[in-house]
Amino acid sequence: MYSKKIISWVVVVLWMLLIFNLSSQVGEQSNQFSTGITIIIVRVIEQVVPEANIDISCLNGVIRKISHFLIYLVLGFLVMNALLKDSKPRSKYFVVLALFICALYAILDEVHQLFVQGRGANLIDAIIDTSGSIVGIGIKMLLIPDKRFGDDKEK
Repeated sequence: MYSKKIISWVVVVLWMLLIFNLSSQVGEQSNQFSTGITIIIVRVIEQVVPEANIDISCLNGVIRKISHFLIYLVLGFLVMNALLKDSKPRSKYFVVLALFICALYAILDEVHQLFVQGRGANLIDAIIDTSGSIVGIGIKMLLIPDKRFGDDKEK
């Protein structure tokens, strides 16, 4: 059981390192990466709907925001998972703690980008990140049987 706790937190730290690495890309490199993904998506859409007229730069902005949301959705899920493995009884306050950890990391991530060439801090991104975390935490909560969560007393 102890090894599951450690592995859960190692996975959280690894995911945070991935986020840090992505945020460390200079502006041009980050934009090229997301534009490449956007072009792949546009090609797939054009195969399904050949007459589609898609603005790649507009779609790229949407893809970037969706990416923020999804990356932090995973972080929220992983943090909640690690907290639930870390202690018994499982506290209802773990939701607040998980949200705090994820929101703090989102803010620190945006501050970090102030020091990366061609990047900057964006409050909207931090809000999108935190929203993704909330959904990830919620998904994890939905996956836990009621008897394992929400009561501060051991049964």
